[in-house]
Amino acid sequence: MLGRRILTAAVLLPLALAGLFVASRQTWGLASAIVVAIGAWEWARLSSAGHAGRLVFAAFFLACCAAVLRLPGSFEPLSPYVWTAALLFWLVAATPWVVKRWHVRSVPVLLATGWWVLFPAWLAAWTLQPQPGRLLVLMGTIWVADSAAYFAGRRFGRRKLAPLVSPGKSWEGVIGAIAGVAIYFVLVESLWPGLLPSGGSPVATLLFLEAVVALSIVGDLFESWMKREVGLKDSGSILPGHGGILDRLDSLTAALPVMALFVWWTMERSA
Repeated sequence: MLGRRILTAAVLLPLALAGLFVASRQTWGLASAIVVAIGAWEWARLSSAGHAGRLVFAAFFLACCAAVLRLPGSFEPLSPYVWTAALLFWLVAATPWVVKRWHVRSVPVLLATGWWVLFPAWLAAWTLQPQPGRLLVLMGTIWVADSAAYFAGRRFGRRKLAPLVSPGKSWEGVIGAIAGVAIYFVLVESLWPGLLPSGGSPVATLLFLEAVVALSIVGDLFESWMKREVGLKDSGSILPGHGGILDRLDSLTAALPVMALFVWWTMERSA
């Protein structure tokens, strides 16, 4: 299993970096939209939609992305409002959904929820692509948090974070994620100063990143609860050793819109 995970990552990482640093914004937008549309198909499966419903939902998601790519000037001014709505969704809807373990089985409600999970994240990734180094460092924050949580949880994990949602996660893992991101922040600020958006002071920027990490954990738990509701371990099997697209994007779906909103706010503040 570990070998397959490493092989899959070795193939996908160069493609992702090429998309970030070499591809045009439109090419990146289309390629990322196709990838996330596969995630939309997986979400529709978790929502218990039939095969036709899955295809329609994935096609609708792709059409939304295509509309943005076709008329970027019309949609870009609306982006901060979309990200703000996404932030409210994660705080007001997704968090109590996970904490209270809501049993929602209405397919239309779950599909609408999936759109709010996926589209703002794609919009954020597309919007930030002209700043590839910054986008990579911001996404790296979540990858570092996930890795630190995994290793800290395996080594020290005793107290379960949400045993009825995701039994493998622990509070010790959360502490590991917080510590890992703090170290990552110091390294990035030392090696590439200015790459991270500034919150006004280093402390404020670090606190923002830690808050995003907390939100990314909600994103991870939210997808875990969706899978548990339908008795699935993975959202799909398209990525050998990793599962589905959603299994790799769950934390980023919550984090990316907030990161993009923060970048937009810092740019507006300095304008």
